[in-house]
Amino acid sequence: MAKVIHTAAVDLGATSGRVILGAWSRNKLTLTEAHRFPNAYRDLGANTYWELGTLWHEIQTGLRKAAALLPRGAKLASVGVDTWGCDHVLLNDAGRLVFPSHAYRDNRTQAGLKALAANGADRIYAVTGIPNVFYNTSLQLAEAVAHCPAVTDLATRCLFLPDYFNYLLSGRMENELTVASTSQLLDVHSHGDWSRTALSHFHIPAEWFTTPIRPGTRLGRVLNFPELAGTQVIAVPSHDTASAYDAMPAAEDGNDLFLSSGTWSLVGFESKTPVLGAEAEKARIANERTGDGNFRPLTNVVGLFLLEQIMKDFKQRPQNDREWAALITAAEKQPAPADLLDTTDAAFTSPASMKAAIDAQLKKRKIAAPKHLAGYTRLICDSIGQGHAKAAQAFERMTGRKFNRILMVGGGSKNRLLCQATADAAGIPVVSFNLEGTAVGNMARQLIALKAVKDLKTFRRLLSANLQQKTYTPQ
Repeated sequence: MAKVIHTAAVDLGATSGRVILGAWSRNKLTLTEAHRFPNAYRDLGANTYWELGTLWHEIQTGLRKAAALLPRGAKLASVGVDTWGCDHVLLNDAGRLVFPSHAYRDNRTQAGLKALAANGADRIYAVTGIPNVFYNTSLQLAEAVAHCPAVTDLATRCLFLPDYFNYLLSGRMENELTVASTSQLLDVHSHGDWSRTALSHFHIPAEWFTTPIRPGTRLGRVLNFPELAGTQVIAVPSHDTASAYDAMPAAEDGNDLFLSSGTWSLVGFESKTPVLGAEAEKARIANERTGDGNFRPLTNVVGLFLLEQIMKDFKQRPQNDREWAALITAAEKQPAPADLLDTTDAAFTSPASMKAAIDAQLKKRKIAAPKHLAGYTRLICDSIGQGHAKAAQAFERMTGRKFNRILMVGGGSKNRLLCQATADAAGIPVVSFNLEGTAVGNMARQLIALKAVKDLKTFRRLLSANLQQKTYTPQ
């Protein structure tokens, strides 16, 4: 009987979280969703926070459910955690929280964002390879230190959210490389260490961080969790985008563009060198790291957040997969908009009403607003598709590469309208994969660490043989 290795991926997104159980046997990965739950930031006064206790409770619930799904006598070999980037906790030596965990959409960074844009952004980009964006950890920590200076006396460690949940599971405090690379604090010219220039500029204590560990590091066995006795906690590419990229069955020639489509659309590629310079900074190219320690130049394009948020403005909105499918079909029948949204508009960052924000932009440009939800859906999907295409064209211009395909995973990969709009705007095929990209990439690194798979190249080759995929050609 073939040996089966069971792993669990804890995959937390900004709007939902999930715990996925994986079974690896005969070079094939089978996934079972053990637990799915909603996630949201909450406003308290003028600021915005994550409910970490709720997230930890849901992680524990999900892991217990995963353990209960195991065949009789089977053990969970390992667990890995990934989340969105930039957000973090500040702890003391005892591991206690000494500062609330703000959500990246909190407006507290706006003053620092403008100050850096006016003085220092070029210098910081040159040393970190990360553009000046409101959600950067650098700006968040700088604001905390400036407005709550006593925090430097209280805190001794800064852990990013997946680092923190790894700590709760294993008792070991470590910073993992891929999520650390989202912070605007890592040295882009190093093999993966912190930039003293950036830390000094933002007045952030260097001792809050330790040298980032690489994905695949074993952190120890799960503590205080009888159902998971003996289960290893393994550091995976803990920025969810890095895990999603690992799951992409990319061509070995390096000419595939990766698109992880969710609340954000993250467009990029794998490279041994960063993409730097004035044009890269202007295009907001973020040189984040891959699980192998190389670079993942990418840009954030406003994604399905536009569609998710506009649903709040309509009483008749889809409530299940069947109704979503009907909405997409209705949107496909709408005429292609003559004018598309400028998705870079800052008004779309966190509006009270997404419909009002869209209508205001259209009115300013003397463009008629859609008359119904299907019309808005068509406008949004075509506009996001154009954003993907512009990102692809910018990468080609800056690197001299010619991308042959766009490989797409995430929630948007199930949206026919968005996939086709992307192919049409980019002028190259979009290959949509039916897989839980982030969870699969998370498990890939676990399996490599467990020596069940030789390396990522081998995993991708084995995975591609069993993947459902659909190609959208430009029309």
